[in-house]
Amino acid sequence: MSERVARAAGALALVAVAAWHRPVLAQAQPLIPQVQIGIGQAETPAQVASTLQLLALLTVLTLAPAILIMMTSFTRIVVVLSFLRNALATGQMPPNQVLIGLALFLTFFVMAPVYNRVYQEAWVPYREGALDQARALEAAAVPVRQFMLAQTREKDLALFVQMAGLPQPETPDSLPLRVVIPAFIISELKTAFEMGFVLFVPFLIIDMVVASALMSMGMLMLPPMMISLPFKVLLFVMVDGWHLLVRSLVVSFR
Repeated sequence: MSERVARAAGALALVAVAAWHRPVLAQAQPLIPQVQIGIGQAETPAQVASTLQLLALLTVLTLAPAILIMMTSFTRIVVVLSFLRNALATGQMPPNQVLIGLALFLTFFVMAPVYNRVYQEAWVPYREGALDQARALEAAAVPVRQFMLAQTREKDLALFVQMAGLPQPETPDSLPLRVVIPAFIISELKTAFEMGFVLFVPFLIIDMVVASALMSMGMLMLPPMMISLPFKVLLFVMVDGWHLLVRSLVVSFR
């Protein structure tokens, strides 16, 4: 168990730093300075640069959860689960903690091959001294970029390439992460909304049938949502909705 935790921690750290410090890789000075406990006055420009790099790294680490969430499958999964709860009209059932927990574990499942590649191709060579910091970060960014590009529409990539003023790339793999990440996010949101629309259709039909039946019987004071809710829950349970939804979400990333 400890080895798996170490792999995941190493992979996440490399991905987070690679996403936000790619422009610094070309500099000769190490990206991650050696940390020593002590307070003193900087005497050389190199010491000042190391201190600034350390502050920048700590800032990135504080934003690492949000960065990694937006660079993984979490966005699509949590949006679709929220659409499902709204379509069922069950209020806060399942609660937010359950939906976010399910989304996180599904994200770990979907992203496991990517993080294993980051661990094997970047973290292990860096730990053994085969790669320096700059090359390890570049190697860590490759699997993550390939995953995002596989889920990103060309139209969204072209939008951010145009807004960034970049020349037309020969291949998508040559695009910087500052272009790939926002294009990936809006592509994920579009896909999640499409899946959410498909989820809404059967439950909307049930609401319409119940509302029409109540109106025809003259029961105008009875809320249709109160009558349709058990039928929607029953339909979702009978078709094994959680199984179908989770399977559709995972398969959509392959």
